[in-house]
Amino acid sequence: MSGTLTMFGPDFPFAYDDWLGHPAGLGRIPAQRHGARVAIVGAGISGLVAGYELMRLGLCPVLYESGEIGGRLRSRAFEGADGVVAELGGMRFPASSAGFWHYAGLAGVTSRPFPNPLTPAAGSTVIDLEGETHYAETLDDLPPIFREVAAAYDAALEEGARLSDLQTAIRMRDAPRVAEIWAPIVRDWDERTFYDFIVSSRAFRALSFRHRELFGQVGFGTGGWDSDFPNSMLEILRVAVTGQDENQRLVVGGVEQVPQALWRHAPERLAHWPDGTTLAALNGGATRPGVTRIAREGDAIAVTDRWGRTERFDAVIATCQSWLLTTAIETEESLFDHKLWMALDRTRYMQSSKTFVMVDRPFWQDRDPETGRQAMSMTLTDRLTRGTYLFDNGPGKPGVICLTYSWMSDALKMLPLPVDRRVELALGALSKIYPKVDIASHILGDPITVSWESDPNFLGAFKGALPGHYRYNHRMFRHFMQDGLPPEQRGLFLCGDDVSWTPGWVEGAVQTALNAVWGVMHQFGGACDAENPGPGDVWPTRAPVRLPC
Repeated sequence: MSGTLTMFGPDFPFAYDDWLGHPAGLGRIPAQRHGARVAIVGAGISGLVAGYELMRLGLCPVLYESGEIGGRLRSRAFEGADGVVAELGGMRFPASSAGFWHYAGLAGVTSRPFPNPLTPAAGSTVIDLEGETHYAETLDDLPPIFREVAAAYDAALEEGARLSDLQTAIRMRDAPRVAEIWAPIVRDWDERTFYDFIVSSRAFRALSFRHRELFGQVGFGTGGWDSDFPNSMLEILRVAVTGQDENQRLVVGGVEQVPQALWRHAPERLAHWPDGTTLAALNGGATRPGVTRIAREGDAIAVTDRWGRTERFDAVIATCQSWLLTTAIETEESLFDHKLWMALDRTRYMQSSKTFVMVDRPFWQDRDPETGRQAMSMTLTDRLTRGTYLFDNGPGKPGVICLTYSWMSDALKMLPLPVDRRVELALGALSKIYPKVDIASHILGDPITVSWESDPNFLGAFKGALPGHYRYNHRMFRHFMQDGLPPEQRGLFLCGDDVSWTPGWVEGAVQTALNAVWGVMHQFGGACDAENPGPGDVWPTRAPVRLPC
């Protein structure tokens, strides 16, 4: 994959896709440990990837789930419509998510470009700010101030993050060069915000407050950035340098097909287990109930489910959001040191809300006979809806409109409202932008909505690191390297996108799951092939930079 932009770092430059694709496989477990059971807390994509790979190595993953298989890869089907879904969690997946696309390939799904603003997939984009509406099919169709903002952001990234140099090093899989460029950026920007980065850049200093305001409201690529302005700039730089905000795709029929496929997929190459073995089969066709307690019992770790059944395991992988280890799951304090507990507790989650309706057809593609414009467009606005996305499911199928996709304070405005009221408010806002369009007359069936912060299994959409959180992230990410831990802290491994350097992106969940697989393999006396070293094997030379405490 050399020459292709992937999420190769920048914090830990390891080619997970190469490790996955190597003919030698991920590694070997000693035959005497084959069949040993490993508990996995959570059957989201991280838990399923970990379980799938441990099964291939000859272990017996036992999955616990308190909600739904797939986690935040949740595709909710509209009643009576085949393959027409609302993507409540992850819905756009960058081409640079090479590990995720490996598993999507196993699932046999198809994908197409996501209709982001100002992309050919969107057809057209409407930007509505302070009551002024602009219609565009390309960036050049917008007033000059929008192009000035886009150019300023590109310049700021070159100035503050050496974007081109870093992306070249990532494309070439040049780990020392990536580290050389990224380490000083970490030291300079860990304790500074995204907004600080923008206002302190020479490119934006030469422009007005209005330019910065437009950038926050509209942004570029995936939409507005103002909900991220308080976050650590490192969080945003990782998105930019690894191409997470560009070349994004959607999974036709719903991304939940990927975790569901991993649950039922029989790998071709299995150690120990007979051909045809699946995670579903090893688990008796269903996951265990949600976990309520994790504790040390001698050399083993005991896991108790919600109905009081306790089982003992030599290793446990916890994929749940970190807050649940202190709120929903009674986790014995001695399993982590106090510095790691601090990191887990300081994790900060962002709120997010979406509301979808199914419509009789993609009527937005109708052209206004007077203007020649599409009847409705992908819409970015300062109104309550913030982002509105339009999904054409193909000939003869209903369309789907994500009426509103909002974050943080905008999402909290929706939190106490029932779904019908959310739809009413969204339709009211959109009617001011599209006075000639009667969206309600096209709606079929019942609307679908989500507020992730109200889900007790998640408590938020995903982590959004604040300035100064790099050290916490470092403690969480490196936890799979357990040789230096005291015996009482070994055997419980953390993974999930909130443990990764790229929260909110499925690739972070995949990569940390693979870290946990390496950790369990190492604990069980296994090892990678010398020709295909794993993340723990290269850790001594590629570990993320450590900042002084």
